[in-house]
Amino acid sequence: MNRTEILEDLRFYQQSGLIHGDELPVPGMGMDDFDRIAFGEFFEKHFGERLEEQELPLEELLQNMNLMKAGTFNIAAALLFGKHLDFKLPICIIKAVCFPGDTFHETQYIDSRDISGKLTDQFQQSKGFVLANIHHIQGEQGVNSIGVPEIPTIALEELITNALIHRDYFVSAPIRIFVFDNRVEIISPGHLPNNLSIENIKRGNSNIRNPILASYATKLLPYRGLGSGIVRALRAHPHIDFEDDREGNLFKVTLWRKQHPRRQT
Repeated sequence: MNRTEILEDLRFYQQSGLIHGDELPVPGMGMDDFDRIAFGEFFEKHFGERLEEQELPLEELLQNMNLMKAGTFNIAAALLFGKHLDFKLPICIIKAVCFPGDTFHETQYIDSRDISGKLTDQFQQSKGFVLANIHHIQGEQGVNSIGVPEIPTIALEELITNALIHRDYFVSAPIRIFVFDNRVEIISPGHLPNNLSIENIKRGNSNIRNPILASYATKLLPYRGLGSGIVRALRAHPHIDFEDDREGNLFKVTLWRKQHPRRQT
């Protein structure tokens, strides 16, 4: 069986709910690559007990929390509490680029960054990258104000969070964030799962592709897991287009910047 056939089998099991991308093992990730301090702080904050007071061995506790199986960490564990992810999980990064003008350039850019690390780090750095490369409008604020982002922060937070949690981890490709003069694009590997459509998600419907990540993300990111993120983003910034590219196996969100008229498609 070749790689293509294996991936097709995995996608069948994924669509059937028998396996999820965040359960995939991370070869070579050991305890030295696990941030025990971050995990301990998380555990104490959300379970009300110190990690050192647990009677269960750490590996057994991690297995009970679906972060490890048969002594091997999975993608969810790596993204939530991993270290050295540049080497252990190189596909799980965000490539962010700010281009001059409204079109993609292979060699010309204003700002570029490869964003890796824990999910919380990727979220904060991605949001910071976009906010640093779009306009802030003073409006009626005082001269010392930093201004209000032309794309509301809440819309960026919801859509970056969705990309991190709901991307398809069976696809060996990074999330991409492109900032142009007239828009911001967030491109996630993997089209919408199962029978979800763009109209469905705009009404608040959801289908959780990575349930382990989703369950812990409610405690680490501005994510509620109720399918309401797209609704909140549209309420804050109605000028958003969605593209579910099943042939290219990707999902693209386009946020149109306020100083430019929205293009008709």
